[in-house]
Amino acid sequence: MARYDRLRNQMVDVQIARRGVRDEHVLAAMRAVPREHFVSETMAEFAYEDSALPIQEGQTISQPYIVAVMIEAAQVRPGDRVLEVGAGSGYAAAVLGRIAGRVLAIERHEALGQLAAERMRALGYVNVDVRIGDGTRGLPEEAPFDAILVAAGGPAVPHALKEQLGIGGRLVIPVGQAGNQALCKVTRHSATRYEEENLGAVTFVPLIGEQGWQEDGRRAATNHLPGASRGQGPAGMIADAAEDLPAFDDPAFGRLFDRFADRRLVLLGEASHGSSEFHQARAAITRHLIEYHDFTIVAVEADWPDAAAVDRYVRHRGPHGDTEQPFRRFPTWMWRNTDIHALIAWMRGHNAGVDDMARRAGFYGLDIYNMSGSIGAVLDYLDRVDPEAAKVARQRYGCLTPWQTDPATYGRAALSKGYAECEQAVIEQCRDLLKKQLDYAAADGDAFLDAAQNARLIASAERYYRIMYYGGAESWNLRDTHMFETLQNLLEAKGPHARAIVWAHNSHIGDARFTDMGAVRDEINIGQLCREAFGREAALIGFGTHGGTVAAATDWDGAMEVKRVLPSRPDSYERLCHDSGRDRFLLDLSPGANEPLRRRLAEPRLERFIGVIYRPETELQSHYSQAILPEQFDAYVWFDETQAVTPLGPEHHRGVPETYPFGE
Repeated sequence: MARYDRLRNQMVDVQIARRGVRDEHVLAAMRAVPREHFVSETMAEFAYEDSALPIQEGQTISQPYIVAVMIEAAQVRPGDRVLEVGAGSGYAAAVLGRIAGRVLAIERHEALGQLAAERMRALGYVNVDVRIGDGTRGLPEEAPFDAILVAAGGPAVPHALKEQLGIGGRLVIPVGQAGNQALCKVTRHSATRYEEENLGAVTFVPLIGEQGWQEDGRRAATNHLPGASRGQGPAGMIADAAEDLPAFDDPAFGRLFDRFADRRLVLLGEASHGSSEFHQARAAITRHLIEYHDFTIVAVEADWPDAAAVDRYVRHRGPHGDTEQPFRRFPTWMWRNTDIHALIAWMRGHNAGVDDMARRAGFYGLDIYNMSGSIGAVLDYLDRVDPEAAKVARQRYGCLTPWQTDPATYGRAALSKGYAECEQAVIEQCRDLLKKQLDYAAADGDAFLDAAQNARLIASAERYYRIMYYGGAESWNLRDTHMFETLQNLLEAKGPHARAIVWAHNSHIGDARFTDMGAVRDEINIGQLCREAFGREAALIGFGTHGGTVAAATDWDGAMEVKRVLPSRPDSYERLCHDSGRDRFLLDLSPGANEPLRRRLAEPRLERFIGVIYRPETELQSHYSQAILPEQFDAYVWFDETQAVTPLGPEHHRGVPETYPFGE
């Protein structure tokens, strides 16, 4: 029993509360009802999975999240009189019974109804009464009801159920044909006036009965409620809400994003690392926010030392004497491509007209991987400003030296040979460097920021490469926490009015709480952390595509290939966008904007994630994940077809200054 109690609480915390259900009555009831008693013994071990489960008579017990959403939408309160249509296993009726004063549940399958009634008696739910009959007709002799919940999808809202609502009563029912159902909420305001609300897409078994569907699938009733009960499909709603995107070099492109220009943080995603349109769109938005809205930080999913070389170039800080060119490690095409080349050239030209160094737009790396580059940057800085400190640092970093060129190898060694002492050494080095902030910063604030951040990176990277071999969410969480803390350090260093644009993959900038990452795997990301720390001051903008080509590898550290992107899956958000018929658009998903669409898209669907690795042959398993798009992002940028980035070749380096970071 203790195991089921733990699983039940985990179900409520992860599958329900994290997805936005806030009603304390609902959460408490679902913590109390033992779902394992409402399925067969062979299915009990799966009782707290995030899915519907089969029961007798070819029916299902609903997904726990959907049960919670429907009860919350119906606003069931203590003392209420509630009707449930489609009792099934009796689980939802039991949850309702933990809240309401009286629950009457109707089930058309006699065997199911009797079994549900037996469960109520065995578990002591004396306020729940299970009846056998046609649920579409309701129970007029027991009316009126404060709330009615229907656990099957009808062609329309049954007139009989509407009539059995009390004034102020709420009816929640799935409406529509299979594959195109929407959850409908009807509120009765007077004897003749009803208000209808579309709560989003759902999937339920058909509602069979006099005012539902016939057994053969034909419509049994002709009455219907106009509006959302017959509502437009989600693809059509996307088409109506979509705002067409002009050409990338059209000033109107950037102006479309002025709605987010008052934020302190604008996070720009990408559905793949190797698609040109994503880079071009983010560059156009970035140029506009820098030029017209005083953003001065461009923080990207790249290593700090590599990005620092670009920053010295774009802010005219002069060469640093590095022996290694930046962005030479796998995946080189992610940043060494013609689209980034054009943005860097624009930033350098823009900054040339800004006399105040503090107001020049900088280019900074947030990521954690380049341990050897970071060690070199810290030692180089200390050699110049404090040779004695450099000697101590070399001794401390010595334990990492054998693995600097392959940090993953160090991870294996740490696991098998016990190199845990390195963790303390790098933390001590970072602490010592930060203690001297006042002395160093007085001489050169930018150089100190470089060195201090590199010391932080080493401390995080050492732990990252060690724990990545233990598996689980810890290594991902360390990485994104490091990126978020780096962003915070940048904002603090640049002052209270500093504003930042962040470039990272959708998996990093979309709020993890509304994807399988957070809901199932307990992973966090920089988007979630920014929302939690900055609230509305952070705008999260995702990007997506249906097909085309992408630059990616088959294996880590493999050669770049131009691969064909498979058409998006029929059960994905990408397919809804493709089916809208609009080629390229901005979809505003901010709270208060396009609310009917937000509700329609609130049911979890698949979303595609392509990183530096793309394996079309295993795409469903390796590149799709469940998400709730309107909660994950504040806006979504769509390109129906995208093309692979063009890596930089020798022809792109001719005639540029020797200080250019991508020079040969």
